[in-house]
Amino acid sequence: MKIPVLILAPVALSSAAISHAQPTPRLKTRWTDQVSRPLPLNDYPRPQMVRKGWVNLNGQWDFGMGSKPTYDQKILVPFPVESYLSGVMKLVGKNDQLWYRRTFIRPKGDRVLLHFGASDFVTQVDVNGHPVGHHSGGYDPFTFDVTDALTSSGSQELSIRVTDPTDSSTQPRGKQVSKPGGIFYTSTSGLWQTVWLEAVPHSSIENLHINGSAKTGLITVHLGVRGPHQGIHYVVTARSGGHSLGTVKSDSASISLKIDHPLAWSPDKPFLYDLELKLVQGDGKVIDSVTSYVGLRDVSVQKDAQGVTRIFLNGKPTFMVGPLDQGFWPDGIYTAPTDGALKYDIEVMKRLGFNMIRKHVKVEPDRWYYWCDKMGMLVWQDMPSGDGFIGPRDPDLKRSKASADEYEKELTAMISALHNHPSIVTWIPFNEGWGQYDTARITQLIKKLDPTRLVDSTTGWADRNVGDVIDWHVYPGPGSPQPEHHRAAVLGEFGGLGLPLQGHTWQKEGWGYRSYQDRSELTDAGDDLFTRLRFLIGDPGLSAAVYTQTSDVETEVNGLMTYDREIIKMDTNRLGKVIRDLQTPVGPITEIIPTSQVHPQTWKFTLANPTAHWTEKTFNDSAWNEGQGGFGATGTPGAVIGTTWNTNDIWLRREITLPKLEPKKHLFLNLHHDDDVEVYLDGKLIQKSAGYLTNYTLIPIPPKLSSQIQEGKHLLAIHCHQFKGGQFIDAGFKAEK
Repeated sequence: MKIPVLILAPVALSSAAISHAQPTPRLKTRWTDQVSRPLPLNDYPRPQMVRKGWVNLNGQWDFGMGSKPTYDQKILVPFPVESYLSGVMKLVGKNDQLWYRRTFIRPKGDRVLLHFGASDFVTQVDVNGHPVGHHSGGYDPFTFDVTDALTSSGSQELSIRVTDPTDSSTQPRGKQVSKPGGIFYTSTSGLWQTVWLEAVPHSSIENLHINGSAKTGLITVHLGVRGPHQGIHYVVTARSGGHSLGTVKSDSASISLKIDHPLAWSPDKPFLYDLELKLVQGDGKVIDSVTSYVGLRDVSVQKDAQGVTRIFLNGKPTFMVGPLDQGFWPDGIYTAPTDGALKYDIEVMKRLGFNMIRKHVKVEPDRWYYWCDKMGMLVWQDMPSGDGFIGPRDPDLKRSKASADEYEKELTAMISALHNHPSIVTWIPFNEGWGQYDTARITQLIKKLDPTRLVDSTTGWADRNVGDVIDWHVYPGPGSPQPEHHRAAVLGEFGGLGLPLQGHTWQKEGWGYRSYQDRSELTDAGDDLFTRLRFLIGDPGLSAAVYTQTSDVETEVNGLMTYDREIIKMDTNRLGKVIRDLQTPVGPITEIIPTSQVHPQTWKFTLANPTAHWTEKTFNDSAWNEGQGGFGATGTPGAVIGTTWNTNDIWLRREITLPKLEPKKHLFLNLHHDDDVEVYLDGKLIQKSAGYLTNYTLIPIPPKLSSQIQEGKHLLAIHCHQFKGGQFIDAGFKAEK
C-alpha cells in the first residue's frame, strides 16, 4: 500500500560534536543493507484507516543517553536503541533516560496529529519546548494533537524523552530482559515503530470499530470522531473489485450494511471488502474521508457431527496449526528491517502449509496484521507478559493495583488497536503462568471487550476451567488434552526441534528442546512429529496446535528458519505435505489395549537386568514382581503413578490380546516414557526412543509391521532407562477405525 508521503529531511540542530561510529552487527539479514538510511520503513503505517497524505518522521535523529539531553549521537528511528540498525546498539539500564530530537515543517491542515506506532516504555513528548503528551506502555499506538504547540511557519522542534525499566519492574515486556539468555532475549527500549504526522480537518474520523460476519453478511461500523460533530452525517460504502455493493448514510456513528451473497474470509480464500467512510455536512460537503477494508468471518467453539467439541471457522470445523512466532530480528530486535522482511515470515509459513501463527508475548506493527489479512493467515494473539510467575499448581498471582491497572490498560489498548483485523481469531492473556492473576475476571473482561473472538485464558498450565479452550504445552510432543463440553482441546506449544547451522547463529552455543545433527535428521523428526499430530485430531479431538517456532532467536536454535532467515532447515516439500495433510479427515481412533492413565493395568516387572530372551512369549517371568502401572516417580509431568520406580532401569512384561485390525488403518503405540525406552512385541523391537515425553503420545506403527500383527494373544515387553529428572513408563495400543 503506497500512500503519498511528504519527505522531510531533519534540520541539523546545534549541539556538541555528534558521535557517528557504526557498531558491528552480530548477525545480518538479507534486508539489513536494504534499509533506507534517509527514510526507513516508508510504508503507510495504518492500513486499516488510510487518509491521503502523511509525513514520515523516520530517519536520522539526534540522540543521547543520560540524565540530561546531551544529543551527542545519531539514531536511526524507528529501530530500538539496543539494535544494530539503530546505529547505537547499547543496552539500556533502568535508570537511563533516552533523548530524541529532530525538526519538521508544519504540514498544511486545521489540526496536526503526531502518531507513534509504539514506544517502550514511558514516553514524554515536547514540541517547541511545550509538553504535548505523556504515554506509558510498550506495545500500543498513541497520538497527540500538537497543533497548539506549533508556530505558524518555519521549523518545528520535536523532542522526546523515554525511560524503560525492562525487567526491573512489573509492566508488560514479553521476552525482553536486561541480561539475555535461554528463552529470554535482548530488550527493546524507546521508539521502535514508525513516527509520523498527519494533517486533519477540525472534525475528523479518529478511529473505526469494524465487525463482519460471514454467516449473516452483516458489516457493522462505528466511527469515532475527533472535534465537533454536531450536524454531521456518517456515510459508509462497501465495494468489491471497485464496484459499489451499497451505501448507508446515517445520523448515527454506528452503521450496519448488509452484503448479499457474502464471500467469507478464510485462510484458503482471504477475501476482503473495501470500505470508504466519510463525514458529511448537511449540505453534502465531505469534511473527512478514509478508506478501510473488512473480512467476513465467524469463529466459535461448538460440537461436530460426532459430538466432539471443536473450533469452527465460518461454520465448519477447522484445524488450526502454525508456529510460535517471537517477532525478533538479529539486526532490528523488535523491529523488522523492512516491510518486505515483515511480510517474508508470513509468506514462508504459508508456503509450508500453516494456516495460523501464534504471536508470542509481543504485539506487531499494524502492517504485520495487514499482511495476515491479505494472505489468509489466522492469528492467535498473546498479551505480552510481565510481573511475576506462578507454577502449574500455584494459585493466581496477587498483583499490586499499579501492576494490574497497567496490565489491563495495555490489554484493553491492544484489543482496541487490533480489533478490525479479520485474521485475529483468538486472544491469549496469560502464557505459562507469567503474570497470571484474576484469570476468570480477565477472561470475562476480554469477552466483554470483544465477544467476536475466542479466549485462550491460559496457554500451557495453571488452567482455571474458563475460556473457550483447554491448552497444554508438550515438548517435544505431540499431545492433547481431552476436549470438554464447552472447551476445545489445544496443543499450545510443542516441537522445539533444534539444529544450529554454522554461520547463521547469534552465538556459537545454542539450544533446542531436542537436538539433531543435520537437516536430513531434523526433517525426519519433523515429519514424524506432524504425522503423529494428525491422529490427535481424531482422538481425542485436537482443534489447534502451535509448533515452536518460526525462526531461531538469539541462543535458541529450534526455529523452522535460521535467525537470519537465510535457511529453511527442514525439507520444504516433505514438511509442507505432512502439514497440509493435517487438513484431511482423520478416522476415529479407539483404545484397544488400555494404558494405566485412567484405570491401572497389571504388569510383571523387575529392576534387575534379566537373562536373554526376556522379550519373548516363552520366557519364564514367574520370579518377577507384579505391580500396577504406570511405573515412575511422583512429579514427573503427565505421569499417573501406580507403582513407584526410582532406580536406573526397569523391565516390564504384559500379556495382551489384540483384536483383528482393519486393513489399511493405522495402529498406534500409546506411549509415555521418561527417559530412554525400547518397546518389543513378541520379541520384535517396534519402538526405540531416546529422551523423554511429557504426556501420553500416539506413535504410529509402520504399516509394513502392523500388517503382520495377527489377532490374538501377544507379549508386550519394555525396557526403560532413567538418566536424570523425572522418570516414568507406561504403554498401550490404539487403532484407527
